[in-house]
Amino acid sequence: MKRLCGTEEKKRTLLRAMACGFILAMVAAMLPFAASSEELPQNVVRLHVIANSDSERDQAVKLKVRDAVLREAEAWYQGAETMEEASSVLCVHLESLREAANRTLRQNGFSETACVQVTEEYFPTREYETFSLPAGKYRTLLVTIGEGKGKNWWCVVFPALCLPAAEENPETALSFLPEGQREIVKNPQKYQIKFKAVELYEELKKWLDR
Repeated sequence: MKRLCGTEEKKRTLLRAMACGFILAMVAAMLPFAASSEELPQNVVRLHVIANSDSERDQAVKLKVRDAVLREAEAWYQGAETMEEASSVLCVHLESLREAANRTLRQNGFSETACVQVTEEYFPTREYETFSLPAGKYRTLLVTIGEGKGKNWWCVVFPALCLPAAEENPETALSFLPEGQREIVKNPQKYQIKFKAVELYEELKKWLDR
């Protein structure tokens, strides 16, 4: 049994060494892109809204709660120039954000309430209509409605990329990003293979941390 445990440990060590080698080779091959992707979460606060259930009614109100929270959040962090400033303001005003979500639920005849918190979450590569974000761990405004057993919705709360005004003129919302990061977000079609590579890179890092 001791020999078996030793063999299993050696296999695990070898796999980790191979994974590290792969990560180093991959990063070396796309260093500028990887660096910009790694830095992007330092400039973005994501939004994650989880519905009470997958019923049509719960999914519909999820989107209304999303819109209410986005509007309330923007009202508070106007003037913030960095992710840290924005997330700090959001933390201070969590009660206002929760009330905006709950008010929307009540107005639509729901008895469920929402839980709102700022946390850290891993996101896979995600493409939206006017921009895309690479995989990674992001500061996140998490809104959970009721039991939180339904499909979720992801976007960005800071900068206000998911509000209608930003969708019509994304250049303004993206202007604060460094040029390399702005290029990645604006033109995902140019980087599809690299996006996948970064996602694999992030998954390997998570595995190595276990």
